[in-house]
Amino acid sequence: MDELRALIAKHARPDMTTIIDDVLVSRTTAGGPPTPSMSGTILAFVAQGRKRIALGERVYDYRAGQYLVASIDMPITGNYVGISPSEPALGLGLVLEPDLVAELLLTGDLPKAAGTPEGLAVSDASPELVDAVTRLARLLDQPRDARALAPLIKREILWRVMTGEQGAVVRQLGAQDSSLSHIARAVRWIRENYAESFKVENVARIAGMSESAFYRNFQAVTAMSPIQFQKQIRLQEARLLLATNRDVTSVSHRVGYDSPSQFSREYRRQFGAPPSRDAKLTPQPVL
Repeated sequence: MDELRALIAKHARPDMTTIIDDVLVSRTTAGGPPTPSMSGTILAFVAQGRKRIALGERVYDYRAGQYLVASIDMPITGNYVGISPSEPALGLGLVLEPDLVAELLLTGDLPKAAGTPEGLAVSDASPELVDAVTRLARLLDQPRDARALAPLIKREILWRVMTGEQGAVVRQLGAQDSSLSHIARAVRWIRENYAESFKVENVARIAGMSESAFYRNFQAVTAMSPIQFQKQIRLQEARLLLATNRDVTSVSHRVGYDSPSQFSREYRRQFGAPPSRDAKLTPQPVL
């Protein structure tokens, strides 16, 4: 772990990108209040520090030596806990690609998941997984070797997770007819059309499920109803828009609210302050 922490600290950039495709590293020195974001579809390994994430009514804590799997891109709220410039949070992330998961599913006799797993899951990392993650991080110092070896180590990491405690969460990502793949189709539609009103039965049809099965599986994966999910997306988009558009009424209509007063109430409930406050803030540079 000491070697892994040193490599992450050395190669961390403000945008978290690295020389290896789909591999991210982060170094965070301040906790701050919980902030909203999208989870992405990712395997996040913690080398130092602790993070707390809320998804709907569920709360996930993960710390050094653990990993979090997000099998679907969902609106979350999170913050680091107990970190400082001298003890920053250090993490490595691997973007999960359904095609690679599907390919690995063909190579082994892996069990099918019973039911629908949650969209987020946390587990302790096995020694084998820690070793593979460390070897991947070493390639950040070896660009020529990385081109040939990184794909092999990424496959190994994914296999370790697929055959581990949270394997069902990842395996469903690669199964075309899994309940997760149906919910992912609906999530994409809601994200692309978040400003539009919809009936749950119509989105269930897009997902290829009955309305009752869709509602049950959607809540199992996201910890929210489809309408609550849409509201989370709307409010997060509104907060981003307010950084450049100070007209609260215009923003409320743009993200799909007919009533600016309802928008203000729900925005305050979500972020702890009215949208007019965020509209007055001057965006700060990353550095």
